[in-house]
Amino acid sequence: MEITLIPLFFYSISASITPGPNNIMLTASGANFGFLKTIPHMFGILCGIVGLFALIAGGLNLIFEQIPVLQSILKIAGAGYLLFLAWKIATAGKLNGEIETDSKPFTFIQAALFQFLNPKALIMGVTAMSAFTSSGDDYLYSAMIVILVFAVVCLPSISVWVGFGVGIGRLLSNALRRRIFNWSMGLLTAATVVLILQ
Repeated sequence: MEITLIPLFFYSISASITPGPNNIMLTASGANFGFLKTIPHMFGILCGIVGLFALIAGGLNLIFEQIPVLQSILKIAGAGYLLFLAWKIATAGKLNGEIETDSKPFTFIQAALFQFLNPKALIMGVTAMSAFTSSGDDYLYSAMIVILVFAVVCLPSISVWVGFGVGIGRLLSNALRRRIFNWSMGLLTAATVVLILQ
């Protein structure tokens, strides 16, 4: 297992910090609501990823192999939910500190549950469990190591995107700029649906 720790570490950083639905939504949340109000969203992602990876380690990928239509159903449900989220992001009207709309940041529960519909998270989990776990008696131990490494890497990686959003939020001093930014983030979120359904 020691030989695979370095590649696992680099894979987990690459998978966690690259653009995807979570990071786009975190950027928008950081810009619109600020860092502190986005913390529950961040911890929800972390816990959701840990739970999803534990399910995959327990055999979810085997279920997908036996019932491929289940993965397709989850993919379509995830795509539909992403389009809904894209609309929510695009139409968010609140800038950090303003009180002009009822839009709210993701809650811990919403963010955690979203991971089970997030195709990027599913792919990350299946890839990590396939590539970095040992067979036989060492499987459970190696799966726990994979989950632990992702748990350690996840929060700092996604925090970068929230910080980026907070920085952008300072430039969104008027309603027009804010609308352009929110619609851009919404369209980027919607664009991930194209990648999902390929």
